[in-house]
Amino acid sequence: MSQTDSSPSTPRKPTLQTTLLALTIGGLGGWLATLVAIPLPWMIGSMVAVTAGAMLKLPLALPNQMRSVMVVVLGVMLGSGFTPAILPRLGDWALSLSSLVLYVIVSGGIGIWFFRRFCRYDGITSYFSAMPGGLSEMTVVGAEMGGDSRVISLTHAWRILAVIMTLPFMFQLWLAYDPATRPSIGLPLAEVPLKDMALLTACAIAGFFAAKALRIPAAAIVGPMILSAVVHLAGWTTANPPSELIAIAQVVVGAAIGCRFAGIRLAVIGKCIVAATGGTIILASISLLFAWALHNLTGLSFAALFLAFAPGGLAEMSLIALSLSLDSAFVATHHIVRIFIIVVCAPLLFRLLQRLLGESRGKQAE
Repeated sequence: MSQTDSSPSTPRKPTLQTTLLALTIGGLGGWLATLVAIPLPWMIGSMVAVTAGAMLKLPLALPNQMRSVMVVVLGVMLGSGFTPAILPRLGDWALSLSSLVLYVIVSGGIGIWFFRRFCRYDGITSYFSAMPGGLSEMTVVGAEMGGDSRVISLTHAWRILAVIMTLPFMFQLWLAYDPATRPSIGLPLAEVPLKDMALLTACAIAGFFAAKALRIPAAAIVGPMILSAVVHLAGWTTANPPSELIAIAQVVVGAAIGCRFAGIRLAVIGKCIVAATGGTIILASISLLFAWALHNLTGLSFAALFLAFAPGGLAEMSLIALSLSLDSAFVATHHIVRIFIIVVCAPLLFRLLQRLLGESRGKQAE
């Protein structure tokens, strides 16, 4: 797919009006989702409602800074899952964590072949669209390398949307997880002690700025999560962010995913959705294979392993784990390692392949 025939219209610039409209639609979608007790209602409901609005060409856009702030909240919440009880279990995770390198190589390689052979993407766009994670990073780096940034972004956005929309229902239908029996995430704001609230706020602010200064990938979620994990592992607090704040964060994250479909021509959306659906099925199948193999080798929970290898976002997959009462610390740790591998290694490997291919073609020309 060349850039000339796939370049959609310019993304809408966020304004107060587009932001309020996106949050209103997202909030209503989340609220309606709670009424029917679907899994992860605030995020899925918001995401579906805003995506529908975007495809109907409503003026929807959210500032990136707003999503970053809410992702910081989710990072602190995910860090709270690292309790002292998990320390003796870290050795049990070694094999599954090390398997992520093979997972990235296998899934990335098959994905590149699929996008090149069946979707007719150019080589650069295929490479960065096929990476199993790193939506923002792969879009930025892919554009710098000459790929189609909107196709890469839309392919990853649809992958995340499809995974979030299907996995919770799969667990609910096939593994008998009942959303009505799951505990709520976090306490009401009025019940969180002021001391704990201050400590969690410090984790959010200090963790974010420290991760940014160290240029850690996905700094908005990884930095606060690491600092929150340290605080919780040390036993200084057992508190989560307030449930109201977590719900707001999920609405914003869901709306942000939906807004990625705004301002894109329907013809382009249709082509990318077909391609991205095929790529997502491939990734999900590989994830299932790895989860099944590692479950048999290690005895770890198949459900947790599948979420740990599932081709969704760190925040989203970890939230699904929490909503299903699975080990969110296990899932989050695997996604952090996966993101690190992709963000650090994918651009380096691409430059190496470019150099090798360039040298090979030069020798053939001689």
